[in-house]
Amino acid sequence: GGGCRARWLRREVLLALALGQLVSLLITSTGFSSSELARRGINAPTSQSLLNYILLALVYGGILLYRRQPLTTKWYYYLILGIIDVEANYIVVKSYQYTSLTSVMLLDCWSIPCVIVLTWIFLKTKYGFRKFFGVGVCVAGLILVVFSDVHASDRAKGPKPLKGDLLVIVGSMLYACSNVTEEYLVKKNNRIELMAMLGIFGAVISGIQITCIFLDITTEVFLSEKNFIRSNGMQVFPFIGFALAMFLFYSTVPTVLKICGATMLNLSLLTSDMWAVLIRIFAYHEKVDWMYFVAFACTAGGLLVYSYRSSK
Repeated sequence: GGGCRARWLRREVLLALALGQLVSLLITSTGFSSSELARRGINAPTSQSLLNYILLALVYGGILLYRRQPLTTKWYYYLILGIIDVEANYIVVKSYQYTSLTSVMLLDCWSIPCVIVLTWIFLKTKYGFRKFFGVGVCVAGLILVVFSDVHASDRAKGPKPLKGDLLVIVGSMLYACSNVTEEYLVKKNNRIELMAMLGIFGAVISGIQITCIFLDITTEVFLSEKNFIRSNGMQVFPFIGFALAMFLFYSTVPTVLKICGATMLNLSLLTSDMWAVLIRIFAYHEKVDWMYFVAFACTAGGLLVYSYRSSK
């Protein structure tokens, strides 16, 4: 008993748990900001992420230049990571236009089985039967969310809930690829280089994507961004809030990845579902469908099963 308590009370374990809840709160904040922008008719997913990448490039790029350290990884690996990350952010932020905040926060648990498969194949991480059973319970919660949105359109806060749910699932798969790549890079190199290069390439790719979108003046995004520019200054607060929350999230994630890996990072993010439900109840004054609570119970149960015994 004493040995078990000692293992759980180690400083790195407590730090990992605390940082996991910090990133969970931050990702919930980004979800709240995106949902609020969608509610106000602002549809600018690429622009929302652009400011975050600019902040990463300026802060961590400045540190990298000050240290004058050569890159330890080829630049084109960061380019590929930047493309995956930008498109993952674009797709998930876009999903808020079609489905509810709670659905997005619950459906992102699809990244967990994706991360497990990728880490097992590429990082040679070993998982036992108990781990896979826990993930299966989490996925059962995901299926309940989709079922609730499709068969209860009067309760799903979004014009096209099924389309939004599918976008979240695709975005979660891309996030899994990004998380596993970041875990590999941060354990091989250093956090400053990773954040600086991700910020630089993310900003460039986002800028190119915004330019291409603006060339097509008939697109929904262009009209939304015109409305954003013409609207009053109060619209700026959720926009800036999203960027700051994303910047803090990106700054914290490499530390979590280095301590406990991509799988536990995504499992920690499951608690963001609880915060999303609280936001939906108290901020939007909405009634939450009972199936959401069942789904959260499934994901929480899966998390407990998974964490019961750590993999070797």
